[in-house]
Amino acid sequence: MDRQAANCCGARADCSGCEARPLALCGALDPADVMVMSSIAQPRKLAAGRQLFQEGDPADDVFTLTEGMLKLYKLMPDGRRQITGFMVPGDFIGLAYGQNYVYSAEAVTATAACRFKRSALLAKMVEYPELEHRLLSLASNELAAAQAQMLLLGRKSARERLASFLLGIAERRGIAEGEAMPLPMSRGDIADFLGLTIETVSRAFTIMRKERLIALPDKHSVTITDGDALRDAAGD
Repeated sequence: MDRQAANCCGARADCSGCEARPLALCGALDPADVMVMSSIAQPRKLAAGRQLFQEGDPADDVFTLTEGMLKLYKLMPDGRRQITGFMVPGDFIGLAYGQNYVYSAEAVTATAACRFKRSALLAKMVEYPELEHRLLSLASNELAAAQAQMLLLGRKSARERLASFLLGIAERRGIAEGEAMPLPMSRGDIADFLGLTIETVSRAFTIMRKERLIALPDKHSVTITDGDALRDAAGD
């Protein structure tokens, strides 16, 4: 883990005002019990480009993202990178079946997260079974996302991949048609995630803009202007 970047900004997290809580693991608890999580949570802040943890690090901690965006990636033996996901507020990160993280997590933007010692969280799950049920639900969603990613990389065209990506981000962030959606990751990051070149991604954005499926207010935002047509373009 990047210890310098992930400084604790307080002894405990303030769960009472957390906007990500309804979507997060701790959202399974009744409001009266929410301080249970605060008692074992430590807030972390990351500057853009800093790592929360690296592939191969001991998986002693798990995290709930509360602000910003993280990208998850794996490095191939030859140094090539495959981005496997972009995490948004409410997402649960770092759960490992073994003793070490199997991917790296890096901040795309200034990011905040709640850190939990894995041992402490497992103990709370014994005391509050609803946490275990929510974690199972989150794990099921992660598996479904992995299966969708396999389809995207294996069967879809470049245009279909980008359309699916934009629709997926909009759904996860609750962005409605016609509303500007922040897209803080670089075109290179999107290309790595979609298994395409930067040139292909840029060309697909341009084509969709000309087709009036999307608008591009600036380099780091997009507006879905015709959701039905974009879903057709995604092959969904």
